[in-house]
Amino acid sequence: MSGLNTVAYDGTIATGGDSLTTNLNQYYNPGDIAWILTSTALVWLMIPGVGFFYSGLARRKSALSLIWLSLMSVAVVSFQWFFWGYSLTFSHSAGKYIGNLDNFGLKDVLGAPSVGSVFIPDLLYMVYQGMFAAITPALAIGAAAERGRMLPCLVFIFVWSTIVYDVLAEWTWNPAGWLYKLGSYDFAGGTPVHISSGTAALAYSVMLGKRRGHGTHELNFRPHNVTHVVLGTVFLWFGWFGFNGGSAGGANIRGVMACVVTNIAASVGGITWVLLDYRLERKWSTVGFCSGAVAGLVAITPASGFVPAWAAVIFGVVGGAACNFATGLKYYIGVDDALDIFAEHGVGGIVGNLLTAFFAADYIGALDGVSAIPGGWLNGHYIQLAYQLADCAAAVAYSFGVTCIILFVMNLIPGLSLRASEEAEVEGIDAAEIGEFAYDFVERERETRVPALMGYEGASGEGSMTHPKESEAAVSEKHRPFNPEADAQVFCRIYIINTLV
Repeated sequence: MSGLNTVAYDGTIATGGDSLTTNLNQYYNPGDIAWILTSTALVWLMIPGVGFFYSGLARRKSALSLIWLSLMSVAVVSFQWFFWGYSLTFSHSAGKYIGNLDNFGLKDVLGAPSVGSVFIPDLLYMVYQGMFAAITPALAIGAAAERGRMLPCLVFIFVWSTIVYDVLAEWTWNPAGWLYKLGSYDFAGGTPVHISSGTAALAYSVMLGKRRGHGTHELNFRPHNVTHVVLGTVFLWFGWFGFNGGSAGGANIRGVMACVVTNIAASVGGITWVLLDYRLERKWSTVGFCSGAVAGLVAITPASGFVPAWAAVIFGVVGGAACNFATGLKYYIGVDDALDIFAEHGVGGIVGNLLTAFFAADYIGALDGVSAIPGGWLNGHYIQLAYQLADCAAAVAYSFGVTCIILFVMNLIPGLSLRASEEAEVEGIDAAEIGEFAYDFVERERETRVPALMGYEGASGEGSMTHPKESEAAVSEKHRPFNPEADAQVFCRIYIINTLV
């Protein structure tokens, strides 16, 4: 039967036994291992999904930097997680507030049952939880959009993962953590992933300062690539089945229920946001649907293994509405949260945590065959709301406060100043920090070289970027009548030249 060990683990060796003399696979059901391996890959796919989502919302000249940061988050945190992150979070002898270095460099992390699930070994739990550790700073670092330097972002990811994420994850998911012992419910990351990243993004936005032109028409732009937003949402929604479903720790009915409520909450959240936006503009917003779907996903995350299917509708409606209205908070507090990360993840995580107290049910928790929970208000367990409030308050205060301290100290260190220069911001972070572009030909040619080369009157372009020989040709044909066939030939010639150059 899925979820039940074939042979009981004797607990004598930290690694689970000597693999040369003992078959370590005998302790686990192959179906559980297969499902968590699949979930690991699904959660990994969410990380570039975050990059595409953020990239589409930003301006074109800084689009590539956000995709780059999401991929670098995987790389930096994967090393950090191997180095000491997993040990600090999930060591078997952890304390109430932080783990230890017993598993430094993955020492003794092999075939023994993990602290997070008896259904899977330490090694598998390590790589699965490593994806959660990687996506969390990727969510937060979007706050650097359009004005943050790349090197400080990478340093921040490593330091923040160690001091903030690992600590909050230990509190929440390690059986020794104080929030776990308190009785707070968080199935898949409302606190260590969403509240922590949302409040960290708010802190980063405060410490980094407003973008150049903030509050003026210069920044009154629409998302530059809605297709990227949709693509990012597809990756996120698809991967979230592993994010929530895999948090059951094995292939069991509790994981199935987590997938069911995940899909319902995302769907209802998207519909809710679209309807709220339609009442204002009479337009069926694609970006609105994507934002609402993510809001529903965020809200259901902490509750996904605790609540029945019908409750997911409430999570979608309340989560979508709360995050929609929360996008206006930045105007009241005067913070340039460029991508509304706090509104989506901070507020969405808080809403999800609190709603869990109302709708958690003991029979849902028991669907994995081993868990026993008192439930929430549905079971008359009213104190659960106090536990969830304590969870939210501790996470918001710790993440925001420590993030501000980290950024303040970094900004004092030579070479780690957070803010890009005004010239770099005007030029675009892609050009200034990366030297590559999301759409090199489209941005640099269609908007500059091609209009001038084709001789249209009033085509300003950026003359300094036009090749001298091409400028001469453009001048000779200036003000000529529009000729579709000739213009097409010129366009093709320019494209070939640029490709070769």
